[in-house]
Amino acid sequence: ACTGIENIDEAITLLEQNNWDLVAAINGVIPQENGILQSEYGGETLHGPAYGPTSHSTAASSTPSSSSAFRHVVPSRQIVERQPRMLDFRVEYRDRNVDVVLEDSSTVGGIKHILENELQIPASKMLLKGWKTGDVDDSTVLKTLHLPKNNSLYVLTPDLPPPSSSHSGALQESLNQNFMLIVTHREVQREYNLNFSGSSTIQEVKRNVYDLTSIPVRHQLWEGWPPSATDDSMTLAVSGLTFPCHRLTVGRRSSPVQTREQSEEQCTDVHMVSDSDGDDFEDATEFGVDDGEMFGVASSALRKSPMMPENAENEGDALLQFTAEFSSRYGDCHPVYFIGSLEAAFQEAFYGKARDRKLLAIYLHHDESVLTNVFCSQMLCAESIVSYLSQNFITWAWDMTKEANRARFLTMCTRHFGSVVAQTIRTQKTDQFPLFLIIMGKRSSNEVLNVIQGNTTVDELMMRLMAAMEIFSAQQQEDIKDEDEREARENVKREQDEAYRISLEADRAKREAQEREMAEQFRLEQIRKEQEEEREAIRLSLEQSLPPEPKEESTESVSKLRIRTPSGEFFERRFLASSKLQVVFDFVASKGYPWEEYKLLGTFPRRDVTQLDPNKSLLEVKLYPQETLFLEAKE
Repeated sequence: ACTGIENIDEAITLLEQNNWDLVAAINGVIPQENGILQSEYGGETLHGPAYGPTSHSTAASSTPSSSSAFRHVVPSRQIVERQPRMLDFRVEYRDRNVDVVLEDSSTVGGIKHILENELQIPASKMLLKGWKTGDVDDSTVLKTLHLPKNNSLYVLTPDLPPPSSSHSGALQESLNQNFMLIVTHREVQREYNLNFSGSSTIQEVKRNVYDLTSIPVRHQLWEGWPPSATDDSMTLAVSGLTFPCHRLTVGRRSSPVQTREQSEEQCTDVHMVSDSDGDDFEDATEFGVDDGEMFGVASSALRKSPMMPENAENEGDALLQFTAEFSSRYGDCHPVYFIGSLEAAFQEAFYGKARDRKLLAIYLHHDESVLTNVFCSQMLCAESIVSYLSQNFITWAWDMTKEANRARFLTMCTRHFGSVVAQTIRTQKTDQFPLFLIIMGKRSSNEVLNVIQGNTTVDELMMRLMAAMEIFSAQQQEDIKDEDEREARENVKREQDEAYRISLEADRAKREAQEREMAEQFRLEQIRKEQEEEREAIRLSLEQSLPPEPKEESTESVSKLRIRTPSGEFFERRFLASSKLQVVFDFVASKGYPWEEYKLLGTFPRRDVTQLDPNKSLLEVKLYPQETLFLEAKE
């Protein structure tokens, strides 16, 4: 109402920057002459359009009829007139820092005009970065950005060549480099590998981590940033990160938790004050505060984001947003929702091994139901329910608030459960939501065991979950028994098939061995036949080349040789005494005893005739007029 800021995150950021001092935060946004607000603590009065905390003792002493926790102060005409607000900018460009001070009525182009004179760089070549609200153009008025008094920016000049200075070149090179940030989410022990350019700011990293972990920037508790990284507007290139890879850890900042009695007491006090001083709020609408909104700002702000986008193309992405929004509303202690399509949830729950199967719990959310907040915060987020669901169920969720999402789920319901279940859900009134469907997978269909409405208690919810688990356990035991029997049969069949395969392989190996043996025998027989044929051809050739045997009444000198074979047989032949010893060797070879394989031995004296010169005559080697020789196989 005082500042016109409607974004709750921006308001909380301003409060954190001022250590949650409401007066200082408002003064920082809309300062005026002599101050808009002054703290009432210490007896000073409030000046300007504001709602401020009031001391009970002071209120009691000054105005007996006023006991309100908030007080509306009507501004005077002179104070309402707004004075120009001065903003300080520290602009970083390579190795220089330029301080710029100007009014919030100026534009971004005004900053560039000042920097043009200081840096001697054309304004058209400048890219002014570091805005916490994203990129802006030169015509943007600074007042519309809701900036704090002190701001840090940096200038990029991609169209200009780098300077000769080695330091400036190194900085420009760092801005162009990519940093790999390995961010560990402490609560879930999960790592994210994120790539950022050196020109990205620390604030951009934190916003990206918020998208992944659902931890708002203001609640993030970091470990691992270098000591030099003191400002979220600082670029990664100058923050001191380890290149190319740097490890960080993020978790959720713990917040004080009120006891139930304190919450009830505080709630009672608020209602008492509101009833007694209702007249003080009659003019609240003048400042943009609707009836019933004064004490529901936090709740309504949290409900601005829908649980699930309308007409989401991918069910997994829709479930990611649902989980993140559910965590931001009701805390991190909640069921672990399955991320994926309903068919994938069926596959995970029903189609594994019988021992690993689980029940499927489908949570149907509806923001317009009066039971939703109580059911989610008190029952669905109870530790006993969360633990029991995580051990025995696959939990899948869907938001029925939007008509398109409702129609989409009813279509899925008809396809998987039939028209009866879909009609049952279709006829449920808004105030009967949220619904909890317990699904059990069977061989031929999926059975809805139970439909739990939102008007229940933790004990009743637990009892109905346990009752469904008993039915499922009985069915699961039967499935396990059937599966074990089936696996036993399959094992026997596999063993038989394996034994048959081994027998076939043995028979095939035996047959192949026999075939190889027969082939080898045939090959050897062929070689033997060829060798015999070759020897026979040589024998016949030698036999035909022998000179004719001389007759006994020949007038020439004749030598008569008697040769004994290894088998004991004898054969005789006459040779001319002038014939060469080679003729005898050829004669013996023609009888099947080649001199390469046999030795021809003489008796008296015992000598190896095959060692003699085959070109000498029989007379020269003393095989005349007759001689008895015997054949012996060589070793």
